[in-house]
Amino acid sequence: MTLNLHVQPKASKDEWSGLHGDRLKLRIKAAPIDGKANQQLIAFIAQQFAVSKSACKLISGESGREKRIAISSPKKLPLLPDELHFDIFL
Repeated sequence: MTLNLHVQPKASKDEWSGLHGDRLKLRIKAAPIDGKANQQLIAFIAQQFAVSKSACKLISGESGREKRIAISSPKKLPLLPDELHFDIFL
């Protein structure tokens, strides 16, 4: 599975926060310094999809807010805000 994300660093908490254009918007607490936001992003995605961190790979967007993440064999789908639907993952 591949996710197209818009990531907002330095948020008050890690959470899904809706859509940003055609991408899922995700807020991450970590600051974008020394790769900490990307590390927190991978940890959050792994937890949300019940996989190990090694099953999540940052495909593109290492230094920007627009990111693509590949997830190998997700075990579950995350709980999303009401305005989002699981069919966005299909």
